[in-house]
Amino acid sequence: MTGCMRMQRFGLAVLLMTALATAQAAPPDEAGTSPGPSARAPVLAIHGGAGVARGDLDAAGLAEARAALETALRAGHAKLQAGAPALDAVKAAITVLEDAPSFNAGRGAVFTHDGRNELDAAVMDGASGRAGAVAGVTRVRNPVLLADAVMTSSPHVMMVGEGAEAFAKTQDIALVDPAYFRTERRWQQLQRALEAEKTPAQTAIIEGDARPYFGTVGAVALDVEGRLAAGTSTGGMTNKRYGRVGDAPIIGAGTWADARCAVSGTGWGEYYIRAAAAHEICARVRLRGDDIREAASDVIDREIPEAGGDGGAIALDADGRVAFPFNTPGMYRGWIGADGVPHVAVFREQDFPVPDGAAPLRP
Repeated sequence: MTGCMRMQRFGLAVLLMTALATAQAAPPDEAGTSPGPSARAPVLAIHGGAGVARGDLDAAGLAEARAALETALRAGHAKLQAGAPALDAVKAAITVLEDAPSFNAGRGAVFTHDGRNELDAAVMDGASGRAGAVAGVTRVRNPVLLADAVMTSSPHVMMVGEGAEAFAKTQDIALVDPAYFRTERRWQQLQRALEAEKTPAQTAIIEGDARPYFGTVGAVALDVEGRLAAGTSTGGMTNKRYGRVGDAPIIGAGTWADARCAVSGTGWGEYYIRAAAAHEICARVRLRGDDIREAASDVIDREIPEAGGDGGAIALDADGRVAFPFNTPGMYRGWIGADGVPHVAVFREQDFPVPDGAAPLRP
């Protein structure tokens, strides 16, 4: 009897030691002994469009654009620091960029062939998989807010044109006179594009800031609960016709977010649509376990150019790693972490540190 009891005690001790060792070896979220994703330091990354080249802007214009990027980062960061969901930070940042004439979205939107401004936007919440988008609106001051209303206050994912604006009225979304979007810089870009169009050989090689396919704003965010979100807004393509819509409002093409990855694209939209570029990046992270920087670079810097397109993107994963791939001379971009210090860049500056996911957990 005594021997049997000793064996039972020995077996119990072995079981306890095994359980303890297993708990210590298990990942924190499995062991339940360490902070999970909810303790992750928040991160926000933004872009103001790929395609910018040295000489497109004078020093004052470049300083204005950089200041707008910093303001957008601080606006989004304030939401994250207050514990708001990632999507709130995305909307806050993009709203600032839409109101800044430096970028091809909202106030600074380019003109269509007919001299109009047609705006597109999309948002996606990675935690729920819900999304909303609008396209071809002409009187919505902040299309990103209307895209969010489509997601949260309707059973639909995308609305277009007059119907989207009718819906905006029911949601108290600010509408403005179309003249609000007119800026002289964008008007002159259209005039140069129209002039170049008269010479067929020139239409495919428009240089300077009249390059037709570039410009968009976007944001991706990771909040303190580990949720991801993405959003994109654009005025589309200079001199576009026939109600053309690019990748920005198309879920999976220019905008995507899931539980592991969030992406906002900027570039030649037709190629991003064909490649389902934003979704493709996140699919490689989700299904193959690719590092987000490798996945983003492979799609943006290899597949898109091989197909004939170009552009850039911002991508963020659930560990706080950020990628800023682009294959154009420059891309307006920036990020901000838990310390509240904004980092912005336009060209390939050497002093642009990028979050690598090693940010400390929040206490």
